[in-house]
Amino acid sequence: MAEKSKDFDFTNQLGVVSETGIDDSQSDPGSRDSSSYSEKKNVSITVDGAYTHEPDAIIARIQTSGDMDDILTEDADFIVGKLNTLDVTESLRVVTHAFDYFKDDINYPEKSLHKIQLLIQGEEAYGQGPALYDLDLRLEAALIKFHSPYPEVRSVCSPTDDPTIPVETLRAYLIGFFWVAVGSFVNQILLFRQPSFSLSSQVIQILSVPCGQLAARILPDVKIFGMRLNPGPWTFKEQMFVTIITNVGAHGAVFLDYAPVMRLKLFYGQTWMSYGFTVVMGLTSELFGLGFGGILRRWAVYPVKAVWPTILPTIQLNKTLLNVEKKQVINGWSLSKYKFFNIFFAISFIYFFVPDYLFTALATFNWMTWIAPKNKNLAFITGSRIGLGYNPITSFDWSVINYSTPLILPFYTTLNRYLGTLLGGIIIIIMYYTNYQYTAYIPPNTADVYDRYGNVYNVSKVLRHGKLDVDLYKQYSPPYISAGNLMTQAVTYVIYTFGFMYIILTEWHVFKEAIQGFFQGLRKRKMSTFEQFDDPVSVLMRKYPEVPDWWFLVVLAISFVIGCVAMAAFPTTTPVWVIIVVLVASVALLIPFIVLYASTGYFLSMNMLSTIIGGYLVPGNGLASLFTRTFGFALDDQSETFMGDQKLAHYSKLPPRAVFRAQLLATLIQIFASAGAFEVLVGFPNFCSYTQVSRFTCTFVHTLYSQSILLGVIGPHRTFDELYPILKYCFLIGALIALPVFYAKKLFPTQLRLFHPVLFLGGITRFSWTYNLSYYTPGMYAAIAFMYYIRKRYLAWWAKYNYILSSALTAGVAFSGILIFLALQYRPKTLVWWGNKVSSAGVDGKEVATLRSVAEGGYFGVADGTWS
Repeated sequence: MAEKSKDFDFTNQLGVVSETGIDDSQSDPGSRDSSSYSEKKNVSITVDGAYTHEPDAIIARIQTSGDMDDILTEDADFIVGKLNTLDVTESLRVVTHAFDYFKDDINYPEKSLHKIQLLIQGEEAYGQGPALYDLDLRLEAALIKFHSPYPEVRSVCSPTDDPTIPVETLRAYLIGFFWVAVGSFVNQILLFRQPSFSLSSQVIQILSVPCGQLAARILPDVKIFGMRLNPGPWTFKEQMFVTIITNVGAHGAVFLDYAPVMRLKLFYGQTWMSYGFTVVMGLTSELFGLGFGGILRRWAVYPVKAVWPTILPTIQLNKTLLNVEKKQVINGWSLSKYKFFNIFFAISFIYFFVPDYLFTALATFNWMTWIAPKNKNLAFITGSRIGLGYNPITSFDWSVINYSTPLILPFYTTLNRYLGTLLGGIIIIIMYYTNYQYTAYIPPNTADVYDRYGNVYNVSKVLRHGKLDVDLYKQYSPPYISAGNLMTQAVTYVIYTFGFMYIILTEWHVFKEAIQGFFQGLRKRKMSTFEQFDDPVSVLMRKYPEVPDWWFLVVLAISFVIGCVAMAAFPTTTPVWVIIVVLVASVALLIPFIVLYASTGYFLSMNMLSTIIGGYLVPGNGLASLFTRTFGFALDDQSETFMGDQKLAHYSKLPPRAVFRAQLLATLIQIFASAGAFEVLVGFPNFCSYTQVSRFTCTFVHTLYSQSILLGVIGPHRTFDELYPILKYCFLIGALIALPVFYAKKLFPTQLRLFHPVLFLGGITRFSWTYNLSYYTPGMYAAIAFMYYIRKRYLAWWAKYNYILSSALTAGVAFSGILIFLALQYRPKTLVWWGNKVSSAGVDGKEVATLRSVAEGGYFGVADGTWS
């Protein structure tokens, strides 16, 4: 970008309001007719020595000066118009309040924050002369008051709204319901395949757009149930409405993640679990998430700091597919977003055939192990399969590069988590090579549980009538876990207490205001929640009736009753009071953790905590630990999903009550469709076996099974007190270090600005779930390129193309993966050559490889007969 020029000569303090006037009431800052708005403003400045009233010239000059290079033309026109409504006094008030509110916010651009600080100090401190000081002060104030302080939000969201645009139409419901049923059924089938892929939200978005446009052309304009079937052209708001409906199907039903380990004879063999029980459990888990997600709107949806970076590409993709954009040259690129998407979608679609089928070594590029394939130490350190992945170049596959969503999450999120992952690997190496807690007898990074003979733990040898038999347990073996599994569990427990305390300390004012607003809303049931927020989006949303809190409370009550009845009426072996305890504990932790997710994109699940609680309250019962984990995880996962869609609606200015109806109805369809898909899966030969011919091996189900053994059957008492006592102290460690870290951030705000301790600790926990550093290194490179360098140097290009690039590459992989699966992998057509064999040819390709071996007839671990 060009250096900032100092030859601005402002007339009448950057212009005057024209005689035609501008409707700039604070109650509705974004309501205007964008097509005629340029004619309503009369801003006069000198540009390159020529006196002009042309808004385009003013916009071009401002963008050249580097102050608005992330604002696209249509929004720049709006912001320039709003400059007229702000004088110096009002502008100073706005930026001063913003500085106090955002000074500790990592998402707020550091450059903008420093600029605001200088503006507050005055014209002399700013040092750019009176003309530029006046412009920049008003500009920063206008962006904050009438748009968004975050460039990533400005790049996808409009600062205006037209409430007359159709949203909740009958055709939108029909298209949405069709795709939520298809997406739920297909995704439930594909979920258990390894490698898994799905009809992602991007794929369904792309498929639903032509459906909407076709419906607009062929359907008659008649009313059915009081709703117009075809009110005209397919609108962006209708498309966003359909996206929210179909997102329910794209995410899947949580209970069905756990159903195989409960029902299949390969695991716990609870064959009494019928389609009806699956539907009932789906209802209680999904609706509880919807109800509680609605209650948490004040914490994680409406606050302006709740950026929700993970959802921004969804809005950008829909805008690209539907809206006609003005042609503009940005950093030398004149390509429209639509053409840009098509080009990179085609490239991704074609290229994915290479790493996924033709040359799979490019996907798992463990090239360092090829040097000495039989060297165990080399495989343990650098390997991508059983190793830790210390390899500078690990993959040329976008599905691997995108595993950490590097083009979506803020750079500091990716950086903190990657640095944590690096440290986690070092800790595993130390534990493994010192044989800490007998970890050298187990592969270094596996989620499986082993017995003392070096075999995968056979839980059937310690169960009698589905519960632990102590005598059988004493005869067989204690359970042992890998170094990666042990470290992951330990740090996860640290995060539970540390994260809870740290987020409460850093975001206390958010929690205080939200709690006050919640009880105020119950007392004044006619008051809109939006009246408690004064950011531009919430102000625009005040024209729409809000969903009362009691609606969500009713959903909560219904789902709770359904869950209690299911636990009592079926042979779940899980007392109702245990579920209540789990839900209370999960609710307490969910509130701060969802605030963390809304700002950073890092989601910390409470499933491990729920398993521990179940293990303590119902000892020796693996099935009960799975049910408690189901309720705990369903609460946080589904709440996060529904709140993310509510934020989509908030950014897109959709009526909240329409969104509530859409989410509720879509959930019902999803449950019945997903439960039906699971019944189909159960009929597959060898379903969830490692030898399943079509690769329906259920990797996550095996992980669940292992954890239910350790923390359910054997129980946390034996695990924490006898086998791994360090684990129980991790909760205390987390609580003790939260306050010192909080004050360290306060004392050194500049030096520690980009350091986020919860994200850093979260990075350490990335091991032992069949993933390792090799899945995150290529994503770190992508984040450095796009989220740091390009965003910093070429912000306008980044704002226009970055999210489109991520969506195009991801959608191309998804469509290509589906085609490859149906054509070449469902009934395997194997391509055998060196490039498809080399990754698994050495030690790194083996399922089991250990540093130490158990002597024939011997064992490792605690002395024989010393465990209880």
